[in-house]
Amino acid sequence: MSAANPTQRWLQAHLGLVYLFLYGPIIVLIVLSFNRAGLPTAWTGFSTEWYGKLAANTKIINAVQNSLIVAFASTAISTVIGTLLAMGMEARRPHPALEALVAAPMIIPDIVLAIALLSFFSLLKMTLGLHSIILAHAVFNIAFVCTVVRTRFKHFDRSIVEASIDLGAGAFTTFRRVTLPVIAPGVIAAALLAFTLSIDEFIIAYFTAGPGSSSTTFPMQIYAMIRFGVTPEINAVATIVMGVSFVLVFLSQRLNREVEA
Repeated sequence: MSAANPTQRWLQAHLGLVYLFLYGPIIVLIVLSFNRAGLPTAWTGFSTEWYGKLAANTKIINAVQNSLIVAFASTAISTVIGTLLAMGMEARRPHPALEALVAAPMIIPDIVLAIALLSFFSLLKMTLGLHSIILAHAVFNIAFVCTVVRTRFKHFDRSIVEASIDLGAGAFTTFRRVTLPVIAPGVIAAALLAFTLSIDEFIIAYFTAGPGSSSTTFPMQIYAMIRFGVTPEINAVATIVMGVSFVLVFLSQRLNREVEA
């Protein structure tokens, strides 16, 4: 027992250092977003003025609106297609090659997917804008939605579907009244994850966006601002984004745990 205690204390100290390394910069950023000074090097007092200036910044507000449009639209598209894809793959045992093909957007680097989508849009001679970002994000999110929803089907009792059909219900009625209510937690968890990924995604949006501010998303606007230096206003933006992302991912994980249970 005495030999195990030093080992356990060393592991706890190691874990604490890892957490400090991962979350220390985030904590510093959040604290500096409430710094009264305009410089991030000196603390001059607590203030929320940077959040007020952030709310009055029209460029950021427009970029947030564009990101919300993209996130809601791409989430809706990817949730519908990803859920149907999950149902189709679980209906029959898919080939490993098909499994790998569906998971490819999650595995390949974002820069590769962004270049491929840009080349595809150029081949179709399609003008770029918010609509191209929506389609690109939907392609990116479908794999995540399919993976999350399939976890729900792992615990799905197919006998209730057969019972519904035996009782005279059609395919659509069975899906609406039997299948969808059972898999709903998984679908919601997948939608929350897709929404979070779309809000935070930068590389694919940067490559598939059109010219001008009309298709500038929130991460793109932050990138344009940060090139001239980090200000408390940018820290305030990052704090809000992290807070929203944390809440959405937390809800998604909670729903996903209920699905697996």
